[in-house]
Amino acid sequence: MTDASTNKLGWMLDDALKMPETRYAVLLSADGLLMAHSERIDVDDAERHAAGMAGLQSLARSTAEFCGDPQTMWRQTVSEFDDGYVFLVAAGPGAYLAVSATENVDMEAVSFRLQELVQRLGKELTTPPRGAPGGVR
Repeated sequence: MTDASTNKLGWMLDDALKMPETRYAVLLSADGLLMAHSERIDVDDAERHAAGMAGLQSLARSTAEFCGDPQTMWRQTVSEFDDGYVFLVAAGPGAYLAVSATENVDMEAVSFRLQELVQRLGKELTTPPRGAPGGVR
């Protein structure tokens, strides 16, 4: 469960949602655990959607061979619904970012913005915490 003290990357997700027509964002682990969420979505919904996104990502990765090469790396899945889209992208080792948007969103702009965010998130997810000066933690 994430809350204000454990949702340390939530501000980065909120930054991505400054684009017009975006709704919610969740950062999840490969096994579907919620790592962070945007302010617009409550924790219970974010956890439920994170679990679903893990399944969607797994299905998408398992169809790589359909794209021509079974070793092809999965990068992004876009799902279209009557009321909008869900963008799901790889965000670092074992982490994925999902963003929902309305049907009026600029899909190219969102995809580009998410790739920028993934670069920032990747650094945050792989950088070990710093110790205090002199090695004291």
